[in-house]
Amino acid sequence: MGVGAEGDSNGEFLRCFGRQVKLFREAAGLTQAQLGERVGYGEAQIAAVEQGRRIPRPELVEAVDRETGARGVLAAMKGEVAKARYPGFFREFAALEADAAELHAYDAHLVNGLLQCEEYARAVFGMWRPLLDAEIIEQRLSARLDRQKVLARRPKPLLSFVIEENALRRPLGGTDVMRAQLEHLLLIGHERNVELQVMPTDRDEHAGVAGPFTLILTRGRRRMAYTEVQSNSTLHTEPAKVQGFESTYGVLRAQAMTPRESLAWIEKLLGEL
Repeated sequence: MGVGAEGDSNGEFLRCFGRQVKLFREAAGLTQAQLGERVGYGEAQIAAVEQGRRIPRPELVEAVDRETGARGVLAAMKGEVAKARYPGFFREFAALEADAAELHAYDAHLVNGLLQCEEYARAVFGMWRPLLDAEIIEQRLSARLDRQKVLARRPKPLLSFVIEENALRRPLGGTDVMRAQLEHLLLIGHERNVELQVMPTDRDEHAGVAGPFTLILTRGRRRMAYTEVQSNSTLHTEPAKVQGFESTYGVLRAQAMTPRESLAWIEKLLGEL
């Protein structure tokens, strides 16, 4: 599905949801300002939700449902509303990621989305081509930061990342943004359930020449792999295919710096900025 079609689909769903919010609000005899006061949001924000221009958070959907007497009709849609924050090609993976027992990722061009600080993520979305509207950037940014809740979820998932050295040296957003990103990596890298490894540029053998990918182990012990390029994604479920990705990842980890060496390298790079 192209970006335009995807955006139209998201927009139509949000406009439909917004119309339902408006109908329940009016049936309850509330103005936008009155509803906003009851749920802790401004009148302009309620208006934006009703017009399909703003994606409400789950807690706002629940509050609006309660205050308008919607009796669960709006609350029942909060999951679908939340999914609208993600581009269509990413939604299935986002749902699997949020509930995974293990995630293992190799990244070549950027720091993985789960590891991005807010400043870095904002810079990345700002560089997207075709250019994203400011409102879409804020929606995508909010969704990316929400994804990172998996890092602290209980039971904690086992997470590992192999990141190319070039991705950490590329100063996306400028020096200050990159400094914040490296500091963020050092913080996350010391978590007991997270292992970060840097793949040095000078390695003369490299198992990742076919590109980035992510391995997923679900809580039900199902193994999958995910690949993505230019807004096209594939979720691989065939055992033989997934085993191939797992073998590749094992070699990548052996070729990269160890987690301890990697954190020391990141700290040294941070000192050079």
